[in-house]
Amino acid sequence: MVEKRSDTDVGVRLLPARRHELILREIERHGASRVRDLVDILNVSPMTIRRDIEDLASRGLVARVHGGASAAPRSRDSASAEEPGFAAKERRQYAEKVAIANRAAQTIRPGSAIGITAGTTTALLASEITHIDDLLVVTNSMAVAEVLHQQRRSDLAVIVTGGTPTPSRALVGPMAEATLDRLHLDQLFMGVHGMSESAGFTSPNLLEAQTLRSFISVSSSIVVLADHTKWETVGLSTIAPLHVADMVISDSAMPSEALSTLQAEPSNIVLVDGVT
Repeated sequence: MVEKRSDTDVGVRLLPARRHELILREIERHGASRVRDLVDILNVSPMTIRRDIEDLASRGLVARVHGGASAAPRSRDSASAEEPGFAAKERRQYAEKVAIANRAAQTIRPGSAIGITAGTTTALLASEITHIDDLLVVTNSMAVAEVLHQQRRSDLAVIVTGGTPTPSRALVGPMAEATLDRLHLDQLFMGVHGMSESAGFTSPNLLEAQTLRSFISVSSSIVVLADHTKWETVGLSTIAPLHVADMVISDSAMPSEALSTLQAEPSNIVLVDGVT
C-alpha cells in the first residue's frame, strides 16, 4: 500500500521562503526539476510543490514546464536590475569561489577588524577565517553572521549591521549605514554583482550599493572577491570605480581584456585556480 502524502507532513512545516530556496537550488544545480523529485526532497504533497512552482514562476524565478519547472530564461532588458536569490547563486562557479575565499583568508592578520559584505563568495570566506585568532568582523550578510555565530569563540566578535534584507541575504539601508558610520576597519572583503571598465563595481540593488559605499568609506583596504563571470556584468547601480579596490581576487578564467583593464588600475590582481 502506498502511503499518501498530505500537507501535514513534516516538510510542509518549512516556511514557504525556505521551500522556495531549496527548489531554486535544485533547479540551479540541474537546470530543471520534476514535481515528484521535489516531493521526495521536501517531503510535502505534490499540491504544495505545484503551488510553490506557481509562486516562483509568477515572480519570474522559474519557468513552469510539464511535470515540473526549469530555470527561467534571462531577459537582457532586465539584467541590470535582476537580483537573483542567494540559493540561485551559491552553486555557480563554486570551485572558483572556494579558491577565491581561501586566498582572501590568507591576507587577514590576527587581531584585525574586518568587514565582510554579503554574497556567496564572501559567505565561503566566513568558513575560511574561523581559525584566525582575535578577529572583529562587521557584516551585513545574514549568511556570514550565521557561520561565525556557530563558532562561539570568545576572541571572535561579530557585529551585524541590521537593515532591510534583500534576496541575496544582505542587510541594507539607513540602519546598516548608521551602524557603519563611526567604525574603522582594517580590511573590507566585498562581493559584487558585476564589474566593468565603464561602470566599475556594480549592484542590482540601489540600497545595497549605498550600503557598500558606506563600508568602503570606513575601510583602510578594499579587497574585491569576484569570479570571472562578473566581468562585463553590469548592475543597476555603481558601487565604486575599479580603482577603489586595493586588491581584486578572481580566478584564472578571467578574460585577457579584463586583466588588461584591471592591471591598468592601482589594484593588485590575484588569480587563483578553482579546484573541482
